[in-house]
Amino acid sequence: MSQPAADLHRHAARALACLDLTSLNLDDTTERIDALCDRALSPAPGITIHPAAVCIYPRFVAQARARVAGSGIAVAAVANFPSGTASADEVVRDVAQAIADGADEIDVVFPFTAYLHGDHLAAGELVRLVSDVCHTDARPVTLKVILETGMLGDSDTIKAAAAVAVANGADFLKTSTGKLEPAATPEAAAALLEVIAAAQRSGHRIGLKVAGGVKTVADASIYLDLADNVLRPHGAEPSNFRFGASGLLNDIVHELGSSHEVQLSAEY
Repeated sequence: MSQPAADLHRHAARALACLDLTSLNLDDTTERIDALCDRALSPAPGITIHPAAVCIYPRFVAQARARVAGSGIAVAAVANFPSGTASADEVVRDVAQAIADGADEIDVVFPFTAYLHGDHLAAGELVRLVSDVCHTDARPVTLKVILETGMLGDSDTIKAAAAVAVANGADFLKTSTGKLEPAATPEAAAALLEVIAAAQRSGHRIGLKVAGGVKTVADASIYLDLADNVLRPHGAEPSNFRFGASGLLNDIVHELGSSHEVQLSAEY
């Protein structure tokens, strides 16, 4: 059943406010990152809601920081991306440099392969080490942990891995890198929200980021409704909920009433 136009319009505005506009291609260039930031600053004529963040590789952080300065748009950098197999020393070094260059948020890949092979302690330790770098008194940085739920598989494994991430300092649980299939699914998001609900009952505020395969406002609406039922106190909002995507912006712009087509080649 299709959604009423008013609901789609409302969900489009909410999705844009929660959007991490993303370019994570191996061949990304400075020109492409400038274009990404410019799209974030002006998604379309007549539409003034900015996305929550731009999400990029660490080498572009300083450039993006300068480009979106003063806009209120955060800069997010990935780490241990996308395979989740880098050494702890390398990951910590990359995260520290990204933060020094101006990153507001870090999206680190959970070592999902090691976790699936039974090395739960090492997986948790990597999250803790990154958390220690992000959570300093000088300038706290939001830590999003990418679980790669499609590889973890069943709900029980997803929830167990997510609990390890939360216990070691995650601020957000993120479904996927978007580089592997399956990426985000409502079932995986629901499993992560169970862990988030348990954390909330213990007094910990954990957010959810849905990434990979969310291309339309109708898709986004499913996740917003799921999150609204769990995230407290006001439901899904940029401080506790994100979409990691690029192509979603086109449908958001369409639903918000502009005929301007935003050409985005970078897809999460």
